[in-house]
Amino acid sequence: MLTTTQLAETRTLLKNISWQTFKAMLADMGNERNSRLAYDKGVVEIMTPLMPHENSNRLIEGFILVLCEEFGLEVKSIGSLTLTRDDLEKGGEPDSSYYIQNEFLVRDRETINLAQDPPPDLVLEVDYSRPKIDKLSLYASMGIPEFWRYNGTFLKIYSLSGNEYVEVEFSPTFMPVLIQEIPLFIQESKKIGQLAAKSAFRAWVKQQISAAQPPMA
Repeated sequence: MLTTTQLAETRTLLKNISWQTFKAMLADMGNERNSRLAYDKGVVEIMTPLMPHENSNRLIEGFILVLCEEFGLEVKSIGSLTLTRDDLEKGGEPDSSYYIQNEFLVRDRETINLAQDPPPDLVLEVDYSRPKIDKLSLYASMGIPEFWRYNGTFLKIYSLSGNEYVEVEFSPTFMPVLIQEIPLFIQESKKIGQLAAKSAFRAWVKQQISAAQPPMA
């Protein structure tokens, strides 16, 4: 077992763990915890977020909800829901997950079962420290269309193309808003407050959408 402590999160790595053992760990640890687990190829990563990590996660979630509102998109936010695929023997708990395009398919669901339900349309990982499991490969194998990764400085957007992610300039869901500008609003929130930053972000999104619309004839 190897444990690495970082400023924004801690990561614990367990090797040579069977899929059955991982499922038993999830059951034993329950849902009342703040740690997040991932499993791939016999390796378990346990990530425990600290305040900078969670603060960034919550801020970005607020910005995503603003984007959905301004684009007129319904959304079901499911947080760090455990996503497992028995057929692939893979599992993960993103920092945040969202149903947007497929929201209507799971609107009344109290639980999500990837054996019968579609995967989330978008997941977010806040990774101030380097993950021990390749999340790009993990979530691509689950067929999640869009993956955002924030490392405390940059926000990268990945779109699923075939069986792998490709980094893209614009979010397929929120084009033409340049999502990579979100870190500027995260930093601004430290000066003016979270609600003020959210309000500024909303005004900026409106401006971006308006600027992209064709002029009236």
